[in-house]
Amino acid sequence: MSKAEIDTLTAEFFGCFDNRGGKAADVDRIRRLVVPGGVIVMTGPRFTVYTVDEFIEPRRELLAGGRLVEFAEWETSERTEIAGDIASRFGEYRKSGVLDDEPFEGGGTKTIQFVRTPEGWRIAAFSWYDRP
Repeated sequence: MSKAEIDTLTAEFFGCFDNRGGKAADVDRIRRLVVPGGVIVMTGPRFTVYTVDEFIEPRRELLAGGRLVEFAEWETSERTEIAGDIASRFGEYRKSGVLDDEPFEGGGTKTIQFVRTPEGWRIAAFSWYDRP
């Protein structure tokens, strides 16, 4: 059951950024998926460590402001290890959209750390690396 719940949580996380077909991306949902105090790390192009709010705000602006449209990202492969109430997932992902009127595609690797809380599985931390 835990693996299915983690799969669902991961898909919901990726879905937070989807603004295809004119729908609004639901980046605020990230606050419900990540534990308070969760850590978010981008390794490049400029190494950055974010709080949840620091991560959400610029993405809300980018996804709602019209610069980035028809955007989605999705997991293409993963391996998940679960030990009691902790889990770790290492996955490859793809993304596509239109940024400043220019179509683009890309991908990379995300690692996500999960913990089982009284409310169910949540993300404790995630990091990503975009392939150049």
